[in-house]
Amino acid sequence: MASTQVNPTRMELTRQKNKLKTAVRGHKLLKDKRDELMRQFLDLVRENMELRLKVEAGIRSANTNFVIAKAGMSEPTLKTALMTPKQEVYLEVDKKNVMSVDIPVLEYKTRTADANDIYSYGFAFTSSDLDGAVKSLADVLPDMLKLAESEKACQLMSAEIEKTRRRVNALEHVIIPEAQENIKYISMKLGENERSSQIRLMKVKDMMLEETHHYKEKAHERAMENS
Repeated sequence: MASTQVNPTRMELTRQKNKLKTAVRGHKLLKDKRDELMRQFLDLVRENMELRLKVEAGIRSANTNFVIAKAGMSEPTLKTALMTPKQEVYLEVDKKNVMSVDIPVLEYKTRTADANDIYSYGFAFTSSDLDGAVKSLADVLPDMLKLAESEKACQLMSAEIEKTRRRVNALEHVIIPEAQENIKYISMKLGENERSSQIRLMKVKDMMLEETHHYKEKAHERAMENS
């Protein structure tokens, strides 16, 4: 059913046709965007799963080493060894645009490039298990940052997919059918008006012909009477 607010005029018909054309083109573009977002989202989900397993394995290994180190060292010695960190990490946050979605990019830099600076203690009074725990955490840091990127990217892309899906549905089920109904309604009304005008013109023509015929008959009668 066409909207009751639509005026059945040729100008409105042209406007509705342009609206339909724009809506159809926008629907196609949004569908393409949604499909590409879905493809990239699924790739991110697979990457996310792999990173999560890798990070969990690294953290589990570090925790195991910490537990063993704690069992073989006194608590004061362990606390003293880890009290003052030697290395510093600087986190830089940037972003990249993927299908109109701003995805964060995390990069980190260390104060020094020396790999041994992750150990804030001497090796004389600590166990090798503590070294393994610290090394495991240092090794898992890049993957943890990638996992954070992937998690946030999945959240943002999921929200964008949902927003795009709602727009596609609105165009497909509301705007495009409404424009088509309006075009059909206006075309029907214009056709009815055109037929009504033709009928009126034909009636006027018949009336004029009839009046002309009567006029000729009367003129002929007057001519016969005068003769």
